[in-house]
Formats: sequence, structure tokens, C-alpha cells
Amino acid sequence: MCGITGWVSFDQDLTNHASTLRAMTATMALRGPDAEGMWLRPRVGLGHRRLSVIDLDGGAQPMTSRETTEDGTPLVALSYSGEVYNYQELRVELTKRGHSFHTRSDTEVVLRSYLEWGADAITRFNGMFAFALWDSRSEELLLVRDRLGVKPLFFHRLGDGVLFGSEPKAILAHPDVRAVVTLDGLRDVLSYLRIPGRTPLRDVFEVRPGHFVRVRHSELTEHRYWKLESTEHGEDAETSVAYVRDLLEDIVRRQMIADVPLCTLLSGGLDSSALTALAQRGQDERVRSYSVDFVGQEENFVAEEFREAPDAPFARELVKHVGTEHREIVLGNAQLVAPGVRDAVLRAWDLPYGFGDLDPSLYLLFKAVRAESTVALSGETADEVFGGYLWFHDPRATSADTFPWHAVTERPVVVQSTAFLDRDLVTALDLETYIADEYRTALAAVPTLPGETGSDARMRAASYLNITHFLPLMLDRKDRMSMAVGLEVRVPFCDHRLVEYVFNAPWSLKTYDGREKSLLRGATADLLPTSIVTRRKAPYPSTQDLGYDRWIKRALAEIAAEPSTPGLLDAQAIRDFVAAPTDRVSTMLERMWFTEVPLRLNNWTAAYEVKPAW
Repeated sequence: MCGITGWVSFDQDLTNHASTLRAMTATMALRGPDAEGMWLRPRVGLGHRRLSVIDLDGGAQPMTSRETTEDGTPLVALSYSGEVYNYQELRVELTKRGHSFHTRSDTEVVLRSYLEWGADAITRFNGMFAFALWDSRSEELLLVRDRLGVKPLFFHRLGDGVLFGSEPKAILAHPDVRAVVTLDGLRDVLSYLRIPGRTPLRDVFEVRPGHFVRVRHSELTEHRYWKLESTEHGEDAETSVAYVRDLLEDIVRRQMIADVPLCTLLSGGLDSSALTALAQRGQDERVRSYSVDFVGQEENFVAEEFREAPDAPFARELVKHVGTEHREIVLGNAQLVAPGVRDAVLRAWDLPYGFGDLDPSLYLLFKAVRAESTVALSGETADEVFGGYLWFHDPRATSADTFPWHAVTERPVVVQSTAFLDRDLVTALDLETYIADEYRTALAAVPTLPGETGSDARMRAASYLNITHFLPLMLDRKDRMSMAVGLEVRVPFCDHRLVEYVFNAPWSLKTYDGREKSLLRGATADLLPTSIVTRRKAPYPSTQDLGYDRWIKRALAEIAAEPSTPGLLDAQAIRDFVAAPTDRVSTMLERMWFTEVPLRLNNWTAAYEVKPAW
């Protein structure tokens, strides 16, 4: 995993702007702590920060082709981030076609794949990746992102070219770019939607999942190379379960290839337990596994709507069952609210998205893991793919005429997320209309199956909306918190073969045993303790310490006294909330959608000197 950035200009000589490219590259240092590289020519500058995972001594970047033009310029230059898991098979095929390799890295396979197949090479890659490739022959840049959008890639169009980077901070490091938030961008943040291609910042876009962007002589065009499609699923439960198992074994085997220490993230839920069991299966050495918990949480646990029991006992049972080398990371409030941690989380996100106390706890978990491992396998995406979230099984959500995750709380998201905003701004935002419009647009994009009606049609739509509009937020969080400490987190459930197959299984098959994630449970039940096989879905843990909510109120009181951006927050509404008694622990969703919203917005606008576009 790495951080990439760069600049293409068709009117300027970029060799005169090395210091700017160097500054942009430096912003990616946390993503790539092991090495730095730049490749600069009059029309293009590529920057790279490397996290060495495969071929530690080789694979330096930006990587250029040995073949050159008549003036000695490499035909192709590549700045690449991610992993192509089928690179070994591709390398064999390319060798048969006459290519020779000087490294063992997947980076060189990507480069030579392009030389062999052009942009069509992208469709051959299985993995998580984002890369920029400059073709000197045609003087064009390709910005490429993997099918599910596991790895990020942002760009900012210039009059004579483009800026790009793994994170917005690389683009913002350019002297001609300013951070300006738009109303639509703020609407996305407050609605907990991730509209593909858009960011909260004006003129800063992301390459959409399954797309690549071509920049040629100031012309920027977007191309789609993959999308979810609906097809008939004619297999029975037994056959489907067996196929899912075969896929998972192949996926985990591929994703365990690394030249550095590798581990798994284990919560004790079905997803992470299945991956951990598959990872340990057949290994001579014990696989490392890590879990997170909070001081006093297990002893004082109180059951919640989304969580019936603490995670720790289940994680320990799985460890005993499969024999991993396990470590529990136990966090206290002082760590979660430490100014350095909060600032690191803010700087990792770059944008005002957030998941309450889940962000600092995930950051601290990853930081502890990174002290001993460089690569981790995560269960992210299983809920979106297999239908695990509770809103897949809540009639309020499945019958609602809106995004499913908006329909599982008594107080609407738009009421909670705007509670502390300036009232004139709330009127201008008109979130209800915005969400309704975006829902209709998203629903129209669902790939329907002829003749499919009723529950199957509704649940296909729910699956599609989760994959395209909720999953990106989860992947963003995973990527930013992990790369902020130089940890590569792989997501086996994002393998596009698995996503395509399970997406097309009818809902009755996905719940054939009367439970959520039936196909995953059936495919891995023989590897797991009965307690985990029968455990109800629980989300990533949130602290139940009332002290955390009291800290939020103290932080809000400081903001009410001196907000950073006039016209953004309603100071009196914040003061009224702060003055009310703190007599119960907030839920995970309350922190995400309500109490921490003004903290995120205020601190973000201050740290990045964000100006409003309204």
C-alpha cells in the first residue's frame, strides 16, 4: 500500500515546479513511510510514498518502462497504490508473451500489463488499487480505481491539466487550490450518503469505483470498466454455499501473500471469525489476530438495540478454537479523547465524515497493530454483500421509501444531523428534498432483473444501495485510519467475484436458514464454534463509558463560546444541549449523527481553513 500524487499540465513546464510536487508528495508520508520517489518531466510530475509489502528491495516507484521513445523518455511511468492479488498468474502470462521482469513486485506486472493490453488491462486485475499511469507516446494520463473503490483516488481539474492524490490533502498542498465546501457536499456529509464521484470540497472529485479517468491535451473523460449487473441465479442453497466456500478459500489464500508480518482483525463476529479461521487453516505458524475493547466494558456491559453481548468472550472462544496468537487492545477514555489522537483522526479523514468514537478507537487499534504487523485482513463489506446489517431485516427499513440506514431510528437523520446548525443554513440545505432526490436517482440505477418483483426486487435494491452509497463510507474510514499509521488493511469480502455472485443470489437464498448472512454462515460453519455461528450481527464496538459523553459536552461548550466558522453552527442550541443533564450513555448512532456532528464540522473548517460556497 502506498500514497500517490501528481500533476499534469499541457501549458507549463513542470520541471520548474519540483518544489510543489515535492510538497504534494510529502503529504502522503504516513501512507508510505518506507520510501519516497518522484518522476518529473515537462508535462507531468508523479509522486509516490511507499509502504513496502511485496518485494521489499525492488518495486521502487514511480516505476518506468525500460522501453523508451526516440528521445529516451520511458514509454510509460506508473505511480501505483494497492495490491493486485492475481499478479503471479498475470506475470506468467506476460512472460509467455515475451515480457521480462526485473522485480518480484505486482507494480511491474501492472506496468507491463498496460504495455501489453493498454487500458483493457484493468479488467484483468483482481485486487484493491488506485494508480496514475502516464503514456509518453500519446501524452495522456490514466487515473484508475478498483471496482469497489477500496483504494481512494481524488482529482482536481485545472484549465490546462489535472492534480491528483490518494487523499485530498495532496491536492490542497498545491498553492492554487483552496478548501471550499459546497452545499451539496455538506448535504452528503449530513445525510450519511457517499455520492460516487463527489466530495464536500468544490472542484475536488474522486475517481468513481470501477472507473478510470483519461486526461489528454486538457480533455478529461471518464470511463466505466465495471458495474454490478443482475443475472439469474439458478443454483440451490447447497451448491451456492459450496461455491462461496471455494471462493473464500481462494480469496484468503491470495490475500495472505506478503513479505511482511500479516494478521487478522477479530471481533468475535461471524465475518472476522470466518476470515481468521480461513487464514489460520493449513498454516504451520500461528496467525496473529487482534481485537479491540474498552476499559470496564465487558464487566459493565449493557445490552443495546444493535448489540446483545460484549465482543471479548466470542473473540477469545474463536482464538481457542483455531489457535491464533491473539492480543486484545483495551482502550480508555483518556486515549479516545486525547488531543493528539483527535487531530490525527481529523487529518486522516481530510473531509468532515466521521463515525463518532469509532474513529479514534479504530485509529488506536490500527496503531497498536502496526507496531507488530504491516498487513491485516478485515471483515469489512460482508454486511453489505451478504445482507448482515439489521436494516436489511427491519420492516421499517425494507418498506421505507428512502435509504435503508435512514429508517432505523425514531428521530430522522435530517433532524439529528442538523440540530446544531444555523437555522438559515438548515433551510438552505433542505435535506429532506435532497435525500429524496438522491434516493430516486440511486434507485433508478439499480440493475433490475426482468420479472423480479416483491421482496426479491426490494432486497436487490437494498443491497445495491448499501454497496454503492453506504459501503464507500466504511471503506473510506478503514482506509484513512489504517493508512494514517502505515498499516495495509485488506478486505477479502470486496473481491469482485464474490460480490457479483452473492449480489445475484435471491433474498430467500441469502436468508435460507432464517438468519442474516446465511450463505456466509453456511460456507464457514464447520470452521467456527457454535456460539459464533449462531451469534446475532453486532457492529464495531462503541464505548459505553458515560465519561465519553461528558467529554463531548465539554468540547461542545468550547465551540459554542468560539465557533470557527460564522453562520455554520447555532451556538444557542449547543449551549442548551450542554446545559441539560448527562444521565445516560449515547448510542453509537446518536454520536455519529447528532452529538459529534458540530465537533467534526467546526474542527474541520478550522484546521483546513475551509470557506463556505454559500
